[in-house]
Amino acid sequence: MYTEFYKKLLDNNRKWVEEKLSHDQEFFTRLANGQEPPVLWIGCADSRVPANEIIGAQPGEVFVHRNIANLVVHSDMNMLSVLDYAVNILKVRHIIVCGHYGCGGVKAAMENTSVGLIDNWIRHIKDVYRLNKRELNAIEDVNKRFDRFIEINVEEQVYNLAKTSIVQNAWRNNQALSIHGWVYAVSNGLVKDLEVNMQNNQDLFSVYQYILG
Repeated sequence: MYTEFYKKLLDNNRKWVEEKLSHDQEFFTRLANGQEPPVLWIGCADSRVPANEIIGAQPGEVFVHRNIANLVVHSDMNMLSVLDYAVNILKVRHIIVCGHYGCGGVKAAMENTSVGLIDNWIRHIKDVYRLNKRELNAIEDVNKRFDRFIEINVEEQVYNLAKTSIVQNAWRNNQALSIHGWVYAVSNGLVKDLEVNMQNNQDLFSVYQYILG
């Protein structure tokens, strides 16, 4: 069974190439010449949340970084490297942080069960709960509280992005760059725009606003 599934993946790749070439013989030639994606997508690693498919984007249109629960952690060199390349080299114009309802990482952060090494990563999400405990604890329905926590986590990651020196420098240099927070519903395929959008650092607490030394 495993071997059959593995072989099917390779077969699917060949069919995909044939399908693309049947519509556009130059499709892969253009891709090989470089990329200029307008969007950086920071999303969850969940297999049900494929960035390109959700927004109907083609290869070359979305630069993607994914991790458990779509976090922006300031000591995460992987994320920072992706962000730096996207902003300073690719010159993306939009960064989308996209969470999703039913996120296992966020759910684990609401509970006290240890799940192993990932506990250290989930601690960052627990910090988000702590900072918003008054609002969250006031929601009696556990499922509604879960959904709201997912939204708040996305909002917090949008602000975390805005706090980075990479984004701050881009804004200081008048680079056109906007950050957006979305939540995807696996149950119906629709995206909810949380309307937490940032184009400058004016919404940040002053201590986070960098100036030239």
